[in-house]
Amino acid sequence: MNQSQRTLQEFKTTLPPADVLARAKSFFTRRNSIYATFLEKESANHATFRGQGGEELVIAARSEHGFTLVTGSTYIFDMQVSRFFTTLPAVEATELLLPERKSTDKVTA
Repeated sequence: MNQSQRTLQEFKTTLPPADVLARAKSFFTRRNSIYATFLEKESANHATFRGQGGEELVIAARSEHGFTLVTGSTYIFDMQVSRFFTTLPAVEATELLLPERKSTDKVTA
């Protein structure tokens, strides 16, 4: 994974945005280590945290088409963002399949 993929990560969940942000506030502020953060700013769609050396961590959540898109942006805390995403229920991927073709249907190029 290159640095740009680590600094901005996305995840799709079934939780509403408010629940995602509540979980983020609990997840990122409960740690007593070098990766501890404190809540700096928040709105209905995002929470900003500060950590070691003033490092910023932003979690944003917005409703999309039947799911919530969660974005995590940071430079140092990329592994913690990935771990946080694993605590959220994922949207199940579904395939849109073409209807079965009958043997009498002609295929045109």
